[in-house]
Amino acid sequence: MSDGDYDYLIKFLALGDSGVGKTSVLYQYTDGKFNSKFITTVGIDFREKRVVYRANGPDGTVGRGQRIHLQLWDTAGQERFRSLTTAFFRDAMGFLLLFDLTNEQSFLNVRNWISQLQMHAYCENPDIVLCGNKSDLEDQRVVKEEEARELAEKYGIPYFETSAANGANISQAIEMLLDLIMKRMERCVDKSWIPEGVVRSNGHTSEDQLSEQKEKGACGC
Repeated sequence: MSDGDYDYLIKFLALGDSGVGKTSVLYQYTDGKFNSKFITTVGIDFREKRVVYRANGPDGTVGRGQRIHLQLWDTAGQERFRSLTTAFFRDAMGFLLLFDLTNEQSFLNVRNWISQLQMHAYCENPDIVLCGNKSDLEDQRVVKEEEARELAEKYGIPYFETSAANGANISQAIEMLLDLIMKRMERCVDKSWIPEGVVRSNGHTSEDQLSEQKEKGACGC
C-alpha cells in the first residue's frame, strides 16, 4: 500500500510502568526484532504498520478487507512524564496496557493505569487489552497467570501473556485490540466519539467531517 492508500488510520497507545517492555513489544510487532538494549522512552514516540482487517460475520463469512494504517504510540512510564502522556489518551482509540510478569509492583499499578484511562480517554470504558509481558522469563515470574486473568475479568478486558524477546502473543493482542475497535465503530451510528485523525474516505482526511463530528459530542456506546 502506498502512503495514502488505506481506509482507516487507527491510533493505539501502549502504556504501563517504566521498564515493562512497551518499546520492545511495539518494535517486535512492527519490525519482528528484539533489541535488549533499548533505552528508556523519554516523553512519547510512535511506530507504524499497515495491516488488512477482515471482520467475521455472524454466519462465519469473512468480510471485505479493510486497509488499516496503525499508529502505535509508545509512552514513557515514569511519573514525571505523566502529564505529557495523559494528554495523548484522548486521541487514541485503543490501549495496550502492559505489566511485567517478573515485577509485582507493575502488576499492582495496573489498576491505577485503568483509572487514568477512565479519567482521560475518550470515554469511561475505552477498549483495552491487558498484556503480562516477559513471559519468556518463566523462572523469574512473580505474577501468576490466574491472578492476571482474574483482574482482567474484573474489568472485562482481554488478557494475553506476551514476550518481546520471542514475539509470543504480541500480534494476537494487537489484532484483538483492532477487532474491538472496528466492532465498536460498526456499532456506533454517531461516529463523533472517534478521535481526530481517523480517516475514512479513500485515504483522504475530511477536515469538515471531523469538525462536524466534534461538534456533536461524545458517543455513549
